[in-house]
Amino acid sequence: MTRTAVQATSDFYQAGPGLRLFRLALGASQRIWPSLAVRASLRLFGTPLPPKWLQRKGAWDSDWHIEAWPFEDASLTLYSRPVAPHAPVVLLVHGWGGHARQMLPLADAAIRAGLRPVIVEMPAHGRSAGAVSNLPQFARAIEYVGARLLQQGHQLRALVAHSLGANGAAYATSRGLPVERLVLLAPPASPREYTRLFAAVFGLSEGTRSRMQARIEAREGVLMAQFEPQAVGARIDLPTLVVHDRGDRINRFADGQAFASEIAGARLLATEGMGHRKLLKEPPVLREVADFLR
Repeated sequence: MTRTAVQATSDFYQAGPGLRLFRLALGASQRIWPSLAVRASLRLFGTPLPPKWLQRKGAWDSDWHIEAWPFEDASLTLYSRPVAPHAPVVLLVHGWGGHARQMLPLADAAIRAGLRPVIVEMPAHGRSAGAVSNLPQFARAIEYVGARLLQQGHQLRALVAHSLGANGAAYATSRGLPVERLVLLAPPASPREYTRLFAAVFGLSEGTRSRMQARIEAREGVLMAQFEPQAVGARIDLPTLVVHDRGDRINRFADGQAFASEIAGARLLATEGMGHRKLLKEPPVLREVADFLR
């Protein structure tokens, strides 16, 4: 665990007076009421930041069709742009704390490749209902949307996903989601490592962190280790492109390398100076992804 990674995590949670007060409250509850500390940590860990209402700004062109799909105890928002009646679909998934509009440059790249983009906005993000979410739910949502689109008669050309969405996409693909190509953008290799960063930012003891992880795993019915490259890579048998910036402060470049090395035949596109989110809109990346999708 590096100081850079901890600082990046702290920045994500908007370090300031509020965070310091929350740290103090959690620290006190760990000593006085440990079970409350675990519940409070779980709630915060599952709450995407910034708040989803901040992600709803900006009108969508009339060419985009927006619909809400009920999903579990929340909903999914799908943004689709039909460019041709029978064009193959490219499914686009944002990351944790992200939103659909971040995927618009990639959607435009898919359109230029003659494909139909469908952007999925996850529960508790953007326009979608729900207050909390997590990686296993991301993976289930991807599987569900893919199955529904296939049922509707669509061809799934590719799944393109960013950050935690990429982690969920790799897991869904390893379980047999029938897509033809996979693009992982800045994927995290270890969900457990992120719980350690979260614990460091909020001053959680290892006992509180491990109990929080155990509750997530028991509730979701899947272990965090099952999302790691070593667990999913051998079961992914389709052309895969991994894009990762060497200076990514959120998910280490080594994370992208891990996925590329564990997935047979995967190609790693290493970028410089694009960080974690800028690579979603940089022309060199968009060209590479469009070429890969064709």
